Amino acid sequence: MAMKFICDIERCVACYGCVVACKEGHHLPIGVNRRRVVTINEGKPGEKSLSIACMHCSDPACMAVCPTKCIYKRDDGIVLHDKTKCIGCGYCLMACPFGAPQFPKTGPFGARGVMDKCTFCAGGPAPTFSEEEKKLYGQNRIAEGKVPLCAGMCATKALLAGESDVISEIYTERVARRGKGNL
Repeated sequence: MAMKFICDIERCVACYGCVVACKEGHHLPIGVNRRRVVTINEGKPGEKSLSIACMHCSDPACMAVCPTKCIYKRDDGIVLHDKTKCIGCGYCLMACPFGAPQFPKTGPFGARGVMDKCTFCAGGPAPTFSEEEKKLYGQNRIAEGKVPLCAGMCATKALLAGESDVISEIYTERVARRGKGNL
């Protein structure tokens, strides 16, 4: 079982509900957005929007370059990080093709703090449901058997999150119903 996100660009209307749900649900500081919406060909025919966050890669480049090994992958494929080990070097940001790692400004001259990124609403290495976990990583909805906040808030159900086999099947059915063939 591997947990993944899929964003159906035929359904995404760039409402930013996913961005707001994540930011508010995890009480993220100003300047940190674990999720963002990218629009291609804005205002032109063929305009498409896509909700992007950490894609919880099968072979995460961020994990490979981290000098402190603070980035790790759970058995279910969710890629997390340990904020107590992060030194804020930024290697993960340079390696990530999705721009998922975020660095809040901690000082008046723009000093970089420790990395923050999408946790798939699965917490972190701190004990599940502890105050420390909630403070450092936000809600742990996966432990509660719920989908991540962003996917749960998506009004058009464009953003799917869960076991990769299940969400791939849902997306494949959608594509077939639209008459655009197989993936």
